[in-house]
Amino acid sequence: MKVYAVVMAGGVGSRFWPRSKEKTPKQLLKIFGNNTMIQDTVNRLYGIVEKENIYVITNKIQKDEIAAQLPQIPIENIIEEPFGRNTAACIGLAATIIGNKTKDGVTIILPADHIIKDIESFHETLKRAVKFAYNSEGLVTIGIKPTRPETGYGYIQIDEKPFEEEIHKVLTFAEKPNYATAVRFMESGDFFWNSGMFIWRVDVIIDEIRRLMPELYEGLESIKAEIGTAKYESTLTNVYGLLRNISIDYGIMEKSQKVYLTKGEFSWSDVGSWEEVYQLSEKNGEGNTTIGSVYTEMTVDSYIYSPEKFTAVIGAENLIVINTKDALLICRRDKTQEVKKVVDHLKINKITEHL
Repeated sequence: MKVYAVVMAGGVGSRFWPRSKEKTPKQLLKIFGNNTMIQDTVNRLYGIVEKENIYVITNKIQKDEIAAQLPQIPIENIIEEPFGRNTAACIGLAATIIGNKTKDGVTIILPADHIIKDIESFHETLKRAVKFAYNSEGLVTIGIKPTRPETGYGYIQIDEKPFEEEIHKVLTFAEKPNYATAVRFMESGDFFWNSGMFIWRVDVIIDEIRRLMPELYEGLESIKAEIGTAKYESTLTNVYGLLRNISIDYGIMEKSQKVYLTKGEFSWSDVGSWEEVYQLSEKNGEGNTTIGSVYTEMTVDSYIYSPEKFTAVIGAENLIVINTKDALLICRRDKTQEVKKVVDHLKINKITEHL
């Protein structure tokens, strides 16, 4: 059994403006520690997947920087989408390319921008999922036990009676809930955070795409016929231009009868906002995280990032301050999900120097 990995790295990370830009989105930044998020994601795979079997799927703008950050990954394994069409197309393209080499290899699908601690537990979870996916021909996802009533994550409900040891049948998927629903999900005990990590055999996911998303399957078959030829790039662009913008969750996982969940017992975060960064960061006695040349007075429970210029914050609480060389963000910590509206504003008004 061959094991492959696909790291999805095409997002812009608009909630991480102004640090996250089109050419250097969240996954290519050093948010925690000395490595970028994508470097940590790839490093976590060692011991599970051989380097030559790790693929990254991204876009033209980010490809060169990804290649520079991941010199250990063969350049031909960095797959370039002509433009974003959400995760169903992204995963389908990767499955088609890997499926050209193997029919029943197991593929681990991972977003590039997650924080995972306790690598040993993470590896045990992956090994369990890989073995089950290969033998059962099931679609496996990793669920995370909620630690708080989080409204920024999707949820997955399971049959509490195990299908087999540490593997559960999935009953339903739930979109990001309101606070009251998130509390109910957490108290129920059978709802888990949807981590966005998937494990399946290449032939199984392609067959489910054929059955549940026939228009995507037809497009992928057209691409497959041109792999390695001069027509590949033009065919890829033409096919992508006709594809629906749809997630793998909505297109496949919510409709398939072959979906299972294994619980991830490791510490996990998808780091979806500056508030999440604050929560995961070390803090001083006033509850502040400061990076760079920062002065605070009568300021508590705040995250202040200013590595390129001196920044003073006085008499403030519960703030996010991100001060870069060309832009400044000041935001209440409970409003960090709204930062993406700044990016929308810049795009609408064609203020490209800050994108």
